Amino acid sequence: MNLSFFDQFTSPCPLGIPLILIATLFPALLLPSPSNRWITNRLSTLQLWLLHLITKQLMIPLNKAGHKWALILTSLMMLLLTVNLLGLLPYTFTPTTQLSMNMALAFPPLTRHLLTGLRNQPTMSLGHLLPEGTPTPLIPALIMIETVSLLIRPLALGVRLTANLTAGHLLIQLISTATTALLPIMPTVSILTTVILLLLTILEVAVAMIQAYVFVLLLSLYLQENI
Repeated sequence: MNLSFFDQFTSPCPLGIPLILIATLFPALLLPSPSNRWITNRLSTLQLWLLHLITKQLMIPLNKAGHKWALILTSLMMLLLTVNLLGLLPYTFTPTTQLSMNMALAFPPLTRHLLTGLRNQPTMSLGHLLPEGTPTPLIPALIMIETVSLLIRPLALGVRLTANLTAGHLLIQLISTATTALLPIMPTVSILTTVILLLLTILEVAVAMIQAYVFVLLLSLYLQENI
């Protein structure tokens, strides 16, 4: 019984085709396509307003040199946002509950940021490994600690996103299972757990949006350190 709770995190492969590819590419169909018309519908206007708001919030901590990353960061934000929200629908698969995918999204940008900093300003980039005013006996230990903390940034980003989404999906499944099991025995308690389930679902919608924003915001902050 306990093992069945984690079956939702395995990528289904009907006819040998992994659905994780379809689940990852499907959000691109929800984005507005370019149009030659001056007047668009309300949905396109809402999507463009959301894209403008997301881009503005992500570019606030960056200087002008970092604004060339706006397209990549905004695209990653929209991908995570749509995938996380679509994963809350019944009978769907959430690719961002897989640590491998989150690591694949976090590792290339952070590596690019690090290499950019070492190329453009090597002295300042290496200076982050040793805080100012450090006592001489602590210098080797602090350099090792800062180096390790720098290298595990992709792992921290991936684990944070995976853990938050996985915990939310497990809670929803546990409470929904309890609601179904208690319905013929204790209807009053079942109604109470249904209310809790609805509140938890609203909370998970907020968590899905916040985690996507935090993931990309941390990437932009790490980028600011190296430009």
